[in-house]
Order: sequence, then structure tokens, then C-alpha cells
Amino acid sequence: MHLSHLIRRFFGSLWIIGPSPDASAWAQSHLTREEVALWTDMSMADRRHSIVVARRVELSLGIEASQAIIAAALLHDVGKSESGLGTYGRVIATISGAVAGHDANVIRAWTRTTGFTRKVGLYLQHARLGGDLLAMAGSDPLTEAWAREHHLPSSEWSVPLPIGEALKAADDD
Repeated sequence: MHLSHLIRRFFGSLWIIGPSPDASAWAQSHLTREEVALWTDMSMADRRHSIVVARRVELSLGIEASQAIIAAALLHDVGKSESGLGTYGRVIATISGAVAGHDANVIRAWTRTTGFTRKVGLYLQHARLGGDLLAMAGSDPLTEAWAREHHLPSSEWSVPLPIGEALKAADDD
């Protein structure tokens, strides 16, 4: 993750206004009914961010940007909503992950606790949780895969490399 990206996201999170009605309508037009329900559960800052990412992907891929690809851009961070953390909690979770590492055993141990520590553990597992949510919603396999894989190295992606590269570049993290 780039520090400049995290700083921009932090200050953007402090702005409590959601995406415009036109931007929300555009986003929802690319999602299934079940995905819209997941997207509207995301924080206002995450929804604003997801639209920026999806618009960049659309510009980058043009006609190749299928509904599943746009949905992947819009929903890649959907698992973050499962943690219930606000902006400051997410900052602490991000720092905790950076300090403690992303060892699966440590993160699982955090999620087996209660309170704030559990929320941090859930936040750090947002990619897996997002993939699970999208699978239960019946999303396209590409959309689900990107939610699970967007923090992995490109050598571990199941999404086609050009699509993954466009999604990753658009997200800047």
C-alpha cells in the first residue's frame, strides 16, 4: 500500500458526504440487486472511493469493461463493512496490520476475541470476507475473485492479468 494513497483515503473519510445521486445511480446500474444491497451498506467514503476506482477502470478498459469488471471495481472493498470500524478504527487497524504483519494465524486469533480487537481482525480480513459476501450474493466469479485477490501479488491472481492490472492501477493501493 502506498502511504500517499492511505493519507488521501483518510482525509477523504473525514468528509461525511456520500457520492452524488447521479454517481450512485451510475454505480447501481452496474450491479445486481443483491450487489446493490452490499454496496449501499458500505460507508459513504468507501462508496465514493469505489466509484472513482470504477470510473478509472471504465476509462482504462473502455468497451472491454464488462459489468463484472465494473462490479469488481465497485465492490473490491465490500468486506470492510463487516468490521464495523469507523475512520479512526480503520487507521489503527491499518497500523496494527503493518506492525504485526498479516500472518493469518495472528489475524484469526484477533477475530476470536471480542470488542475492538475482533473488529481489527475482521478489517484485516476484508478481502476474504468481501469474497464470501459476493459469493453469497451470487456475483460473477470475476467480481468475487477480485475482492479476494486485490491485495495479493499479481502472480497469485486468478483474474486475467490485463484486467487485474487495470483494477489495481485504478485503486492505487
